[in-house]
Amino acid sequence: MKGHSIVFESVGKAVLKEVEIPELKKDEVLLESDFSAVSAGTERANLLQMPNTVATDGFPITPGYSAAGRVLAAGNEVTNLKVGDRVLIVKGGHRSHTIQKAEKVFKIEDDAIDLLDASFAYIAIFPLLGVRKLKVELGESVMVAGMGLLGAFAVQIAKLSGALPVLVSDFDPERRELALQLGATAAFSPDEENFVEKVKQATDGKGPDAIVEVSGSAAAMQQALEVINWEGRISLLGCTRVSDVPIDYYKYVHKRGITLVGSHNQTRPDTNSKPGAWSEHDDFRTFMKLVAAGALKVRPLISEIVSPASAPEVYSRLAENKNPPLGIVFDWRKLR
Repeated sequence: MKGHSIVFESVGKAVLKEVEIPELKKDEVLLESDFSAVSAGTERANLLQMPNTVATDGFPITPGYSAAGRVLAAGNEVTNLKVGDRVLIVKGGHRSHTIQKAEKVFKIEDDAIDLLDASFAYIAIFPLLGVRKLKVELGESVMVAGMGLLGAFAVQIAKLSGALPVLVSDFDPERRELALQLGATAAFSPDEENFVEKVKQATDGKGPDAIVEVSGSAAAMQQALEVINWEGRISLLGCTRVSDVPIDYYKYVHKRGITLVGSHNQTRPDTNSKPGAWSEHDDFRTFMKLVAAGALKVRPLISEIVSPASAPEVYSRLAENKNPPLGIVFDWRKLR
């Protein structure tokens, strides 16, 4: 059986390839993708072979890790899934078909959840983790530094967690406007005059109690340390792949009692959730409930839905533009 896969062949070059789908083992399921969401920051970093990426080991690479679709076939020992079940496809890459161990696959139980929304689930649980680790209390002020895809979810999650005010820092005026639409109290550009003073003014003169640093920029990290409240917490959600800004840790961290929290997805527990650190499947359930209730919005984050055949052009733009469209989705149904 043949399928299709998007592949990074070399630095800056992506192609759509026809691939052979392997034989199904007795404990596996064959999953057919409807939609896969592009995680622009991570995929751009790998496309350009930046430091601290899997691309440093060389090409080819199959990008993508957040998708949704259906069970197309199941091995004869599979009992938790059946053909036709709607599922999340995690770490499967931008592929038309993926084979995974059935026990690892998350089934979408709520028929009200659209697969287009569900395709963002794995991306969305990163900011769920990043905000959870801050242990926000009702009425604390939170700032989200960076309004990419993860930041757009983080704004909503911080508000749902009881943060007030919720501030945003981003260079792009359109993204700042989106942040306000998603519930942010105020949005600032990092390069505007008197930035630190304006943020402190918006937080009763103290600075944010907690910051979600999701830009992955060392300069943004330095700015977060300058503006945060005494004994504040910073969740390092964005991947700072290049540490190109020196930070005076005595002045900005040690002396002021600041807590830096690593919030990479690999820090979450495999199964047993605990306060501040939930398992992937438990956060998937939370994502589904919030989306179904209309409390977490996905559609305003989607900038374009394209055929996988457009992959070379999509990734060419991603390589050239540090501020690409917010939420790009590949619609695999267009290849059927």
